[in-house]
Amino acid sequence: MRHPDVSDSSVNSASSVPSFSDLLVPDELVSILTARGITTPTPIQAATLPDSLAGRDVLGRGRTGSGKTYAFLLPLVTRLMQSGKRPAAGKPRALILAPTRELVGQIQEALIPLAEATGLTTQTVFGGVGQNPQVNGLRRGVDIVLACPGRLEDLIQQGHCSLANIEVTILDEADHMADLGFLPAVRRLLEATPRSGQRLLFSATLDNAIDVLVKKFLTNPTVHQADSAQSPVSTMDHHVLHLAREHRVSVLVDLTSAPGRTVVFTRTKHGAKALARQLNKSGVPTVDLHGNLSQNARTRNMEAFHSGKATTLVATDIAARGIHVDDVALVVHADPPTEHKAYLHRSGRTARAGAAGTVVTLMTDEQVRDVRQLTRAAGIKPTLTKFTGASHPVLAELAPGERVLVPGGLELSASGQEVQPGGNGGRGNGRNRSGGGNGGARSGGGRRSGGGAPKTGGGPAKQTSTRGGAKPAAAGSRPAGGGARRRSGAGAPSASSSGSHSASSFSGRR
Repeated sequence: MRHPDVSDSSVNSASSVPSFSDLLVPDELVSILTARGITTPTPIQAATLPDSLAGRDVLGRGRTGSGKTYAFLLPLVTRLMQSGKRPAAGKPRALILAPTRELVGQIQEALIPLAEATGLTTQTVFGGVGQNPQVNGLRRGVDIVLACPGRLEDLIQQGHCSLANIEVTILDEADHMADLGFLPAVRRLLEATPRSGQRLLFSATLDNAIDVLVKKFLTNPTVHQADSAQSPVSTMDHHVLHLAREHRVSVLVDLTSAPGRTVVFTRTKHGAKALARQLNKSGVPTVDLHGNLSQNARTRNMEAFHSGKATTLVATDIAARGIHVDDVALVVHADPPTEHKAYLHRSGRTARAGAAGTVVTLMTDEQVRDVRQLTRAAGIKPTLTKFTGASHPVLAELAPGERVLVPGGLELSASGQEVQPGGNGGRGNGRNRSGGGNGGARSGGGRRSGGGAPKTGGGPAKQTSTRGGAKPAAAGSRPAGGGARRRSGAGAPSASSSGSHSASSFSGRR
């Protein structure tokens, strides 16, 4: 997309990357980044920071995992710090809009160290939880509000919040806002902010819907595109497994029982719930994430996945945007998505910020035509493997390491604590996982493609994620013994499958 009267900058060149200090990021913020292992700007950060730090409106396009969050947080905190104003009750100084509460939480997590270092206060605003804590936070006066459009509009209409003092407005994942039908609310919120304020709009794609926002709300913006809308991620391997419908669950059990974290996508929320139940029953500690969950359940399940209590997350497309967990190196499309943008955003849960990752799509006979069209539209050429039975040696290459099955999988109480099975001490030991760690790094030396050489993902600690490599055992790593049932090799563990499964969903019978 080319906007009239907009300067355009491409950052595909391989020229030397400046440091954050070279880009005039304040020293106190550089120190925070360095302490988190972030020392080299990503392409989207290097491209946009000079303009955003100078106070210009910016339109930035970068794929999922490209580092867009720090690309807008650094200039936001710098601007507020230099302004030196104090927030008034109910009148925040900066607004960050995001499409989902999960993404709001993710941005908040990255913002907190920067805000604390500079004395700024923050407040998240989203639905699904009681509004009173949010109202009280706004009443005390906060510098930065991170919000989903719906709840923020509700609080404004109730008189709890005004956007009259906003100095910087940031819209993250603008294209997803459009996909979810939020643009009318976004327009109303932007209209409530001062025209003189700085506006930063970041998106994975820049289509016609985004063009409308740009023309109306951004003043002489600079456009920076970190990569082509369909350019492949060089560190991401794509595979399609052509298999019979009845073999899907056993293949999923094999892939997810290898060491490390895996995200599995289904098309429906009922399918996500049913597949999570099947994986747990088969011995894979699993949580689900979909629209039927309350906010407390979402938070509980994501904490279990972050901590390593659960090694597999089964999700609908609600998790395809804004969910970042370190060391996710395998994404599986159990149900292929219906369009290529969803495929790219789902796949973006791995191979983030230069790290290596693998994406696997399960394809049945009746899905061949759709998957071919999908991958063509996504601009990728996956490796195709056809299964003649329930197992194949390629599974060991896609997910290296010794298979571990934990009897009973994972069951969380309402408080988020792991429920220990009764009547069998060995089972209890096998499922004993403490909170920290990453669920165990894959022990197969990382990803293998073709020749078997390990793939390693370089880069700073918090902007990369790798599955293999020499990693110390963490508190949440898979236990070496204690009742866990082990399998090695590529053979698919036997999976207990309750009910029949359609070609497009794992809902099945209850």
